[in-house]
Amino acid sequence: MATRAAQTYLTPEEYITLERKATPDAETVRSEYMNGEIIVMSGASFAHNLITHNISGELRNRLKGTECVAFANEMRVSIPTANSYFYPDVGVVCGEPRFEDDVFDTLRNPIVIVEVLSPSTEAYDRGDKFAHYRQLESLQEYILVSQDKVHVDHYVRHATQWILTDIQALDQHLPLTSIQCKLPLQEIYESVPFHE
Repeated sequence: MATRAAQTYLTPEEYITLERKATPDAETVRSEYMNGEIIVMSGASFAHNLITHNISGELRNRLKGTECVAFANEMRVSIPTANSYFYPDVGVVCGEPRFEDDVFDTLRNPIVIVEVLSPSTEAYDRGDKFAHYRQLESLQEYILVSQDKVHVDHYVRHATQWILTDIQALDQHLPLTSIQCKLPLQEIYESVPFHE
């Protein structure tokens, strides 16, 4: 869930300092940053967590022995041209990871980003967040995964355009051409309870 914090402008440096001071306890809330504005991220549902772990686990297995690695949840991604920082649900980086500084907690060159949608974040993930992610030169594929039904939106960069493909059946695959692998939707949605 994403909610905008009270309007207090922070510089990117102030935001990074605050995020790095945070400790993983009950009092800490992770936040994203967009053009000086803090966007507070709250907890995720059981289905959201299952989908995230299913995707990151499948990617880890499929990328073994390649130059690509998957990461999930806690890796902050920087978009310098958009003055923004986000925490994608899942991502992939290939080759040498490029970091913002020598703390190695803010990545600059993901090739694939996956966001699992929830009612409170769907508009944000499809709108402002995707507009900012598109400014990453490294990004080749952006995937939006529904948590309440079998539905994956797969955006692929073709020069300056992003081409959308919808995938809506458990017997289909998500083709990740930039990293040369396919994820079966059956695996993405394994054990996910759907409530009618």
